[in-house]
Amino acid sequence: MLMRTGPFGEFREFREFDRLAQHLAGAGTWTRPAPMAMDAYREGDEYVVAFDLPGVSPEAIDIDVERNTLTVKAERRPVANSGDVHMDLSERPLGVFSRQMVLAETLDAERITAAYDAGVLTLRIPITERAKPRKISISARPSPEKIPG
Repeated sequence: MLMRTGPFGEFREFREFDRLAQHLAGAGTWTRPAPMAMDAYREGDEYVVAFDLPGVSPEAIDIDVERNTLTVKAERRPVANSGDVHMDLSERPLGVFSRQMVLAETLDAERITAAYDAGVLTLRIPITERAKPRKISISARPSPEKIPG
């Protein structure tokens, strides 16, 4: 039997159990935020990071870069408890979610862009010019002249 493992050797079943435990525990607080799911990949000359934040309004998302650390925090708030709203079932975790990433020096933290669509926050981080592949030309050195002898 072949079992899939993650990059750190954990079993897939353990990750599913961990995800279920996090769901049952609910989201975090500002002092102890819960993690948020993300994908990260390179697309051309950019590094793209996508965070799942369904049900979070863009105003409740905070993105900071300090030195080379990128921090994303978001808060999913409960439905306003007005006289007409009576919650019968609440399974979506509420509270604060956060994720930090250390950015490599090859990424341009000054030019990060963010877009939020359909519950997905997408950050695009350009790769610096000095980190892009480049061709180095070779100059031919004239051969030394032979001394007649």
